[in-house]
Amino acid sequence: MPPAAESLVRCRWASNEWNIPYHDEEWGVPLHDDRKWFELLILEGAQAGLSWDTVLRKRARYREVFDGFDPEKVAGYGAKKVKQLLADPGIIRNRLKVAATISNAREFLKIQHEFGSFDTYVWRFVDGKPKQNAWKHKVPARTKESDALSKDLAKRGFRFVGSTICYALMQATGMVNDHAVTCYRYQQLGGNTR
Repeated sequence: MPPAAESLVRCRWASNEWNIPYHDEEWGVPLHDDRKWFELLILEGAQAGLSWDTVLRKRARYREVFDGFDPEKVAGYGAKKVKQLLADPGIIRNRLKVAATISNAREFLKIQHEFGSFDTYVWRFVDGKPKQNAWKHKVPARTKESDALSKDLAKRGFRFVGSTICYALMQATGMVNDHAVTCYRYQQLGGNTR
């Protein structure tokens, strides 16, 4: 955490031991690492219907049981591994979400093959650079860019990639800067308050 972190003005949602470090160090920072892309794609889908804090609390265990989010390894999981995952209280034990993680890994590898990297593929949806937003009121749950990403991922066979999930992914990975204009991270990540 930055110096005097407790006195900094943050986005309102950053308020506890799990989400403050995530907010300060990761959320909204432009991402260009495919392994991290796969991790966040899977975690955002796992979060559907739950709080992000729930996912953050379970994140370390997810990394362990999903082989560090190696898409090649995850794509090869079979029935025995699925049974083990569904018995693990350290993750969100939802059969549909576990199955989607495996099938999404296979689709992720196809995108890497087609575009050279998932990173190359996904940044096209914001013309290759972070969108600097400055929402005056409520931050939207989806945008035309997240609608386009969601539609394209679904067409390719991905699951748990609705537009709201895709927008959360875009926020998390710095495709958009949705830090509040009053948050100390807003300007650090390229936002302009003028």
